[in-house]
Amino acid sequence: MSPDLPPKPKRRTDEKIAELERQLAEARTQADTYLNQLKYTKADLDNLHKQTQRRLEEAIDRNNARILGQLITLADELSLVANTTKNDAIIMINGKLLKLLHAEGITPMECKGKPFDPFRHEAVLEVEEQDCPAGTITEEIRSGYTYKDKVLRAAMVKVAKAPGKKEEKDDV
Repeated sequence: MSPDLPPKPKRRTDEKIAELERQLAEARTQADTYLNQLKYTKADLDNLHKQTQRRLEEAIDRNNARILGQLITLADELSLVANTTKNDAIIMINGKLLKLLHAEGITPMECKGKPFDPFRHEAVLEVEEQDCPAGTITEEIRSGYTYKDKVLRAAMVKVAKAPGKKEEKDDV
């Protein structure tokens, strides 16, 4: 020990160390709490970002489907005119419009010979057919289309029924 300095009591130093250790433990606990809050907040923000992105994509898809649905109707009418008039310019424009629809993800449904599905097809006639089983599509009257694996427009079809089957009428 140095003769110049008075001896410090050991007890006071131990108390100071104990106090500092307690403060350090509190600071660590508070830091852990803040870190956990930060992690939860970051996870919430990430989830909100993903949800917002998903909603935005769904809104864009709905809007695209609406516009593309209108273009399909226009393409049908243009095809009718092209087939009727045999005008080369109209045929060319119709071809470009159909390519545009295909490039945007519009896919025509293959219906003929397939089983009738009320979620994809609209039956406008039932016809007796010997060659195919009942419930099979025999003819496509208006094309149906899908967009991103969802029905954009149901196909209008003729559906086979068993020969000789009579329709039952309800008495009301």
